[in-house]
Amino acid sequence: MKEEKTYRQETVVPDRGLPFKLFRFEGGEGKYIREAHRHHSIEIFAVREGKADFYLNDKKCVLTAGEFVIVNSNEAHSIHASGRNEAVVLQIPTEEQTLWFSREKREEDGKLFALLERMYRQQLRKEYGYELLMQSIFYQLKYLLVTVYRIPEESKEHCTENEQTGRLCRITGYLREHYAEEISLETLAATFGYCPTYLSKMFRKYGRIKYKDYLRRIRFEHALRELEETDHTISEIALKNGFPNSQAFSKLFREEYGILPTEYQKRQKENDRAAFLMIADCKMLKDMTDS
Repeated sequence: MKEEKTYRQETVVPDRGLPFKLFRFEGGEGKYIREAHRHHSIEIFAVREGKADFYLNDKKCVLTAGEFVIVNSNEAHSIHASGRNEAVVLQIPTEEQTLWFSREKREEDGKLFALLERMYRQQLRKEYGYELLMQSIFYQLKYLLVTVYRIPEESKEHCTENEQTGRLCRITGYLREHYAEEISLETLAATFGYCPTYLSKMFRKYGRIKYKDYLRRIRFEHALRELEETDHTISEIALKNGFPNSQAFSKLFREEYGILPTEYQKRQKENDRAAFLMIADCKMLKDMTDS
């Protein structure tokens, strides 16, 4: 019997006040690997400088400057950067599992890349009202996606697995809205009319993750943002994001990232977030190797 592959399931928390997450991916001098993972979001990975090997469902795609790839919701993907490169990543959380986008080249590829580049430049400038301008550009880009790149619904063979995750995606959407509340597996199962055992199996089979781990990662994403952007105490951040107390939050944070939240907060003041993410990825790789 063929063993089913498992991938790290990630959560995507949109930038504050915006319906998407936009960030720069920089491979530095190269020899960087972003291990295979998936998320319930559409992603556009666009290379601005250099090149990167992008793996989508184990299929290799070499991207050079000016090229991009569209990742559909819940598709496994990874990045290998052998040389220096810089890319922009746009992630769009979605609950619509019927939306599926083509990766075939289009005449409008240059236009889509240009819109993404405009969004990124506005994000860097952060001039007064830039969020409004970014949203305006974003909806132009989204319009291009659904009118040019979207695969018609009759082409269902492209998204069989995606349809299977539809029910789970609605449940994870609920968790993203209620993550700060005390939500047990039993409570969640009752909310959606499932028995706890069945719901637990659903997370493992279609989400490739345990229910508790998924909820915890949503909470961590929001907690990380507060550690980066506010001066709130560790206790305030813990309670606001669904953790029972600061002690439990600190213990779980250290298990996940290898340092205490107080240390992470300190590093943010030194503008060390990129280095921290590299450390977290290295720790994850070490844990996977050890296990």
